[in-house]
Amino acid sequence: MARRLTLVKGASERGALVYGMRMFDAGEIAGVDEARVTLAGGEGARVTMHLIEGTRAQIRRQLMQSIDAFFELLDENR
Repeated sequence: MARRLTLVKGASERGALVYGMRMFDAGEIAGVDEARVTLAGGEGARVTMHLIEGTRAQIRRQLMQSIDAFFELLDENR
């Protein structure tokens, strides 16, 4: 039987990151819409989708910068 983890005083908050990726050929994308998430209480939420174009190296570099910026903004809002 799996042990349940308990939070101790001063422990970090737990979270769930919703994320998706898929590579397409250059010029194949005509638009990007929002993604929908259904929360445990039944209400909905939106997830902003982003488009990064370039070579694999350029996409990887921009993605890493975007992830860093996301967590910096998240930390500023706490």
